[in-house]
Amino acid sequence: MIKEKNERIATWLAFSLIPLSGFATDIYIPSLPSMGTELRASSIQVQMTLSVFLISYGISQLFIGGILDSFGRYRLSLMAIVVFTLSCLVIAITHNIYVIYLMRVVHGITVAVIVVSKRAYFVDMFEGDRLKRYLSMFTIIWSSGPIVAPFIGGYLQSIFGWQANFYFLAILAAVLGVLELIYSGETIRHRAEFHLKKIAGVYVSMISTLSFTLGLLMLGFAYCMVMVYNMTGPFIVEHQLHLTPVIAGYCSLILGIAWMIGGFIGKATINRPFHAKMVINVTLQILFVMAMIISINFLSNLYTLLFFAFIIHACAGFTYNNYFTYSLSQFPKNAGIAGGLTGGIVYVIVSFLSYGIVCFIPAKDERNLSFSYFILILLSGIIMFLIFDRYKKSRRVSV
Repeated sequence: MIKEKNERIATWLAFSLIPLSGFATDIYIPSLPSMGTELRASSIQVQMTLSVFLISYGISQLFIGGILDSFGRYRLSLMAIVVFTLSCLVIAITHNIYVIYLMRVVHGITVAVIVVSKRAYFVDMFEGDRLKRYLSMFTIIWSSGPIVAPFIGGYLQSIFGWQANFYFLAILAAVLGVLELIYSGETIRHRAEFHLKKIAGVYVSMISTLSFTLGLLMLGFAYCMVMVYNMTGPFIVEHQLHLTPVIAGYCSLILGIAWMIGGFIGKATINRPFHAKMVINVTLQILFVMAMIISINFLSNLYTLLFFAFIIHACAGFTYNNYFTYSLSQFPKNAGIAGGLTGGIVYVIVSFLSYGIVCFIPAKDERNLSFSYFILILLSGIIMFLIFDRYKKSRRVSV
């Protein structure tokens, strides 16, 4: 068990490990074009390294919570850190794209173990207002990973090459792992029996709730806008616009800030009428993506790309913030399972949908990116209409 004198350090270590998912996803985004060149792989093949990570990370979250509740957090998390470190080194030294795929699957599973266990750490250790304060910090720190990672990755790519991103991840994980070994410990007080049948029954009940399932689709479409840019943006910046990986990293940093701003706006307007604000949000997205498509015929450069993408990503962050609350609030008695199910399914949706879009509309130029945005926004509008229609029908039945 964790020692009381180490509680403060262990808490900061937990916060330090939370952004690992964002770093594992985004740090090598500016390196995607270089990876394709050095590995003699197509853009679709290197983009697949993102998809396989998201799929394994998403699916793992569906089941890992129950395992950690039954077998403990600390040792499984520590083993996951060790395996993650080794897999980063394998990626850095290999020149085989299929070995990288396998290691990215390992990344997804191990990062899921680490992040879910550290999320549970706060629930185990704290309660009341202190728990709420730490969980609020948790969300902000988690968001920092996708914002900072491409910025660092752009410099690592320019100075050392794409392998440096994975050496960086290995060193970061190794240092945190050693500190975990010294200062952290087990936090679970009462281990639960692993009842797979009961857990599966709760999952089926949630998935069969149509409004919950449609809400997950809205979350998937919103985050998919970010992932589609992550897959295509570096190729546009470095190949079409002939700029450096550092510039690509700065672009990802700016759009990460846009996502966070959308989340803060969603939090600030949490008490506003839900349906009205979501209609305004989707309408703004439609207007700006149409303006983006039209403007390309007259002007296309880095500034126009960032201007339109910034607004679209901010609106997507707003959508995600609102629908995440909407989805979880439907099952207050099973908030933990609902959270794991929501995170897992959303990542699976994002991985398949983003990869399908970039296959159908290749990462070639700003026009193709605008068409990708348009498809996702249109799908969001359709699903939002179905959710509202379902809501109106349920109100008529209750009356």
